[in-house]
Amino acid sequence: MQYKIFLSLFLLAALFNSCNSLKNSASKTAKKDVPFFWENAQIYFLLTDRFYNGDSSNDVNFGRTKKTSKLRDFMGGDLRGITQKIEEGYFNDLGVDAIWFTPIVEQIHGLVDEGTGGTYGFHGYWTKDWTALDPNFGTEDDLRNLVKAAHRKGIRIMLDVVINHTGPVTEGDPVWPKSWVREEPNCTYKDFETTVTCTLVDNLPDIKTESRKAVELPDYLVQKWKAEGRYEQEVTELDAFFERTGLTRTPTNYIIKWLTDFIRDYGIDAYRVDTVKHTEEEVWEDLRKEAEAAFEEWKTQNPKAIAILDDQEFYMMGEVYGYGISGGRNYDYGDREVDFFDAFNSLINFEFKYDADQMDYEKLFTKYEKKLAKELEGKTTVNYLSSHDDGDPYDAARKRPMETATRLLLSPGSAQTYYGDETARTLIIPGTNGDATLRSFMNWEELKNNANREGYRTQDVLAHWQKLGTFRQQHPAIGMGDHERISKSPYTFQRTFKKDKFEDQVVVALDLKGQVGEIEVGKVFKEGTFLRDHYSGKQVRVKDGKVEVPDGADLILLAKDE
Repeated sequence: MQYKIFLSLFLLAALFNSCNSLKNSASKTAKKDVPFFWENAQIYFLLTDRFYNGDSSNDVNFGRTKKTSKLRDFMGGDLRGITQKIEEGYFNDLGVDAIWFTPIVEQIHGLVDEGTGGTYGFHGYWTKDWTALDPNFGTEDDLRNLVKAAHRKGIRIMLDVVINHTGPVTEGDPVWPKSWVREEPNCTYKDFETTVTCTLVDNLPDIKTESRKAVELPDYLVQKWKAEGRYEQEVTELDAFFERTGLTRTPTNYIIKWLTDFIRDYGIDAYRVDTVKHTEEEVWEDLRKEAEAAFEEWKTQNPKAIAILDDQEFYMMGEVYGYGISGGRNYDYGDREVDFFDAFNSLINFEFKYDADQMDYEKLFTKYEKKLAKELEGKTTVNYLSSHDDGDPYDAARKRPMETATRLLLSPGSAQTYYGDETARTLIIPGTNGDATLRSFMNWEELKNNANREGYRTQDVLAHWQKLGTFRQQHPAIGMGDHERISKSPYTFQRTFKKDKFEDQVVVALDLKGQVGEIEVGKVFKEGTFLRDHYSGKQVRVKDGKVEVPDGADLILLAKDE
């Protein structure tokens, strides 16, 4: 008897493992069969220091121990922490295609604004040395391991890069030479000149990106490299770079060399470029040219790594602060317009949060489908609803986290999820000043404890983001397909997409409120076709042009059941 029970349990276990194996195999096969398009990508944006602490031994460096204002100190997040979450499958479960994290180069060592509370360069935008990683974020091996782990999971890495400015001047961080930077005037944004050849704020030296004159390396950087035992190597690499490219040794071209090394050495797949409108457009064209060359060099040296993903070209996303999709391709300075899409594949869309707040679903989706298909054909925008420096985010109090996901992840264009959007991490922190309120540490404990956030449980919010995100990832029709409304009430639409031999069709119904028995599926799916509702996981069948809605459903995500 015991033997029979044991045998039965053994067979059940074997069956269970076999089913899981088939499920995983099917999942991998399905994902491989779906081509990747940046135009449909979900890009997960996080502050390196605020996401997850994977190595507490690097939490304090360079004597950064002075008291700061609330949320303006380093808090321990690092590259190892991101890697740990990659390996756990956190990003795959969300349907994330690319991870964008804030700059990781060495930051200024000193405290800024000490008289008014103080802040350190935890955010990564205050560069001291473009050729070194800041130990608070991790080591070269940590970065190398992160990229490899991401690629194994089918995820691309987007590095945040800055050319426009250095870090502020402090007692321990002297100003760069006058041949490299200007310290005044401050930008007034009246025209092109007063937006570009100026400093963003006081004590933020502006790189002279307009300069076409050769300059010497800053003495402090030379002495730093010598003290670290790498002066000869850095100079040899610079000599080889300028000989190969024929470029003049301008401040901009030095920085371009240093930034493209991250592609050449680690296999970075994409850039998010900071403060784009504050720099001449020619700079970004030069950066793109050298970035593409570095990426091709890396691919040649790492054919096995490329085989894990695909042979995509290098991708660049620009932050032209204030750009909106209604402007088409151009950004207007007042006295001239610039088409930054000449250098960039996409621009961050600062308009989306207003459209999402003011438009119903149909008006929102139709606007974006038309703009992307016509004026921005071949390019895209990256939509977002909250970010690290947008002081007026959509739903800061997190009263509508489910709707946030629905509007963002089902809209045409690429989507940027800000860390904590998917867990309802609050963006209102009492006692903070300025953008610090947007930059709290990721709310892992709230997620673990399934905290109540304005009537929603954090784990339920996460599950909603996961279902929408993975559906989007598997169906490029969401981000780049032709949109057509099927029914006004209940609101139902179809998206269809075709490129080369790949075809994709989906039908989505929203705001059902558990009161709708069936919905129309238009002419997308033939009579008798079996469909899968990605949200509930249930199978349905087309009958008389309609399908039954799973009991209690508020939304339904339909695609052919394969």
